[in-house]
Amino acid sequence: MNTEELTTLTSNKIVDARGTACPGPLLAAKKGIGEINSGEIMEIYSSDEGTKNDIPRWCQKMSHEFLGIIEEPSYSRMFLKKA
Repeated sequence: MNTEELTTLTSNKIVDARGTACPGPLLAAKKGIGEINSGEIMEIYSSDEGTKNDIPRWCQKMSHEFLGIIEEPSYSRMFLKKA
């Protein structure tokens, strides 16, 4: 999805992991994904650069659909759809 499409999504769950270092954001995402249903959207906020690689790889491994990233001034917003 492009940035414009991502901004129109309604997230069912937002995981705010800003300020935590690896593996904190990934662990927070793993916990958060259990709180939503299949087909729902989760958004992850992270200021850790490594998370931009970790989350897409985790999504692929777990069969979740990684939708994309929006770069904000001091953090990234990552979107995924639960399998």
